Amino acid sequence: MPDPSPTIRERRIAIELRRLREQTGLTLDQAAERLRWSRATLGRVETAVRRIKPAELQRLLNVYKVDGRHRDDLVELARDARERGWWHRYTDTLPAAYATYIALEADARSLHCYDALVVHGLLQTEDYAREVIRAGLMQLASDSQVEQRVEVRLNRQALLTERDPPLQLWCVIDENTLRRMIGGARVMRAQYARLVEMAELPNVTIQVLPHRAGAHPGVEGTFAILEFPERFMPDVGYIEALNAALYVEDPAHVDAYSRVFDHLVAEALGIVDSATMLRRLAEEETKEGLDDR
Repeated sequence: MPDPSPTIRERRIAIELRRLREQTGLTLDQAAERLRWSRATLGRVETAVRRIKPAELQRLLNVYKVDGRHRDDLVELARDARERGWWHRYTDTLPAAYATYIALEADARSLHCYDALVVHGLLQTEDYAREVIRAGLMQLASDSQVEQRVEVRLNRQALLTERDPPLQLWCVIDENTLRRMIGGARVMRAQYARLVEMAELPNVTIQVLPHRAGAHPGVEGTFAILEFPERFMPDVGYIEALNAALYVEDPAHVDAYSRVFDHLVAEALGIVDSATMLRRLAEEETKEGLDDR
């Protein structure tokens, strides 16, 4: 039996169709009359309750006078709208907010993030991810549930190396995050090495925000900004909480987070100096490990 719930792409199409109608100056009744649809039918399309067919989409775009690149983007998005991502097989066990984020991340062109607590999931090693998930997210879960969540996290990382084009990732990582001992020295050495390795990819930028930066605009905590390839899809801010997530969609609020990120980039170490610090941290853990023998 097909899954009746709308995908992220279908929701995005519905939101854009409503915006286009309002931009055209048509009420729901007026647009429905021109289409010879019922008001309820168009309302269900605009809320992603009813899946729109290709021919119907073309008629809507004609009524709203949409052409050129914008039209092509919408038609292409609609063509693949019911495609389910790899994470769909985990939806019975994933929190709805997390599944929604994964879908948005998979569609994003770029992701800018500030990590104040733990290394971003796209950059975590398997062992580091396991420690974070077990300790911070799933303390009462079984080992098999923890391992399944680790598998999901590792699968997400294909966006950086296997997708064409790859996700453009820019992370500013607080020095406190890097010095937080998660899983012991061995796990941290491997995590530092992973960060150095990933920073060498052309689509990945990693900067370290050092202690000496003092108070800064990101003191309220971790956040991410997702940018999408479609011109009609606005950027989305994402703030993760313990059992929920906050999506920031108002353009003014997203812009505020973008400006905070720009400030953090300016206050962080440069790319070369950040890589040098990561290597030094790895060497410190190696030395301490030898001293403890």
